[in-house]
Amino acid sequence: MRVACLRLPRFTIHVHWRAAPPTLDLDGPTLPLPRADAAAEWDTRPVAVRVGPHLRVVSAAAGRRGVRDGMTVTVARARCAELVVLPWDELAVRAEVARASAAFVAASPQVTPVRGAPGTWWVGASGFDGLGGERALAAHLLAIARAWHVEARVAIADSCVAARAGTWDARVPVGPHGMRGPVLVPGGHDAEYLAEVPLALLPMPAPLRASLGALGFATGGAFAALDPADVEQRWGPEGLAAWRLARGDDPRRPFLPRHDAPRTVHTELGGPAETTEPLLFLVRAALERLVAQGAADGRAVAAVTLTLTLDDARGATPDRGGHARTVTREARPAEPIARVGPLFEQCRALLAAWPLPAPVTAMTVAISATAPLAGRQGDLLDASWRDLAAVEAALARLRAELGATSVVVPAAVDAHLPEQAGAWIEADAGPAAATAHEPPPPAAAPVGTADPATGAAPRAMRLLEPAEPAEVDTDGRRPTLLRWRSRRIRLVHVYGPERLDGQWWHAPVARDYWRCADAAAREYVVFSDRTAGRWYVQGWVD
Repeated sequence: MRVACLRLPRFTIHVHWRAAPPTLDLDGPTLPLPRADAAAEWDTRPVAVRVGPHLRVVSAAAGRRGVRDGMTVTVARARCAELVVLPWDELAVRAEVARASAAFVAASPQVTPVRGAPGTWWVGASGFDGLGGERALAAHLLAIARAWHVEARVAIADSCVAARAGTWDARVPVGPHGMRGPVLVPGGHDAEYLAEVPLALLPMPAPLRASLGALGFATGGAFAALDPADVEQRWGPEGLAAWRLARGDDPRRPFLPRHDAPRTVHTELGGPAETTEPLLFLVRAALERLVAQGAADGRAVAAVTLTLTLDDARGATPDRGGHARTVTREARPAEPIARVGPLFEQCRALLAAWPLPAPVTAMTVAISATAPLAGRQGDLLDASWRDLAAVEAALARLRAELGATSVVVPAAVDAHLPEQAGAWIEADAGPAAATAHEPPPPAAAPVGTADPATGAAPRAMRLLEPAEPAEVDTDGRRPTLLRWRSRRIRLVHVYGPERLDGQWWHAPVARDYWRCADAAAREYVVFSDRTAGRWYVQGWVD
């Protein structure tokens, strides 16, 4: 299947919603579209859009003044005193993306906005031979996209990764009025095309990109030439996925969008509510109605949005356009479901942890995302079956009542000492959160190794917090008898030592670790502290 990538300048999709767009007729239904000259006007002004204290996107004029994405507002204004900083408006961006997507459907029925990249779309490019071919499709897409910005780019290839790289191809000559034509990668030649593109145009984690750059890899072809086994061994599954993309092996495809009917229930309260308790009855009633409507259409709920209208005496003022102030939160189940119970529990947990800055006068419950309804059912006689939605709802209640840190999972930490090789992080936090601990709190870490004889799964070490003192008899070097917790344990098999030294800047460590097993094959991990001259039991292996 052929796919086209359509890309607008990142800044454009956010700022266009601020201007009233004219109407443009594109050989079909009349669609409201922005003005291309409005984009040029924004490009000439040093403007940036921020999320919190950091900038997310900047205009071309701001970029020429040294302002970059990710800068703090303070640093950016130090480089450009005239910089105008606007807040990022997610709802406005979604509305503009939806409006643009509706316009691009006039060229192809398969239009998919790229998640996390406002201003980029995947477009189906197969089946246009009778309509002028791919070049005619690209010209039609550019004609629509240039109503947003004259520097819109289109590329067509067999894979999404090659099509996206083509939209950044600087080798395409600039035509009249500063416009570049489309990039058409011949069928079956994605790998050859990607072999010449810089690594910066291939999607991959930032640490992997930095590691490849340090090793001297500059192009996709140099990365794709590596042996896949070596790539997986060194960089794991993420590295192997990036290696496949460098070879043009990309599973992503545009899909035919489904336009669901709006599923929303809006309720005006009889009087202002100062707590969220009165809202629970309205939430359950709204969910029962919305879930039933979705199930009738074969759709399951993937996200529920709660919007509260506040009576804070600041909403309906001329500077706010006469609209009352609202706040919105979203709840997402672990998997799309069509049952009211787990959805209500998640909404209740969301409301319980939601501090109200002002009384509530109205509430809107909306199904903001749906998915095809699955027919999977549970089996009362199957003890291994688990309802992920019910589990997620229970965890949400625990977080709401006991705090966000009440639900944790173990995570490995890059540390050579066993007691620092694991940490507890919030269950909904990413793996990178574990690196934020310095030093990490002690936690049980899966440091067992697979049995070399049988290939059995790794066993887990049970760490003692802290390590417990013990008495050890040796034969002059190797442990032979362990006296610990009023027990005498004769050691039959002893492996070691593994010498660990370091942390001179914090608390110097000088240890010799031994893995010891008794006659019953129970395995213990002991170490001698060379600094203190004492023995300790670090833990045992299950």
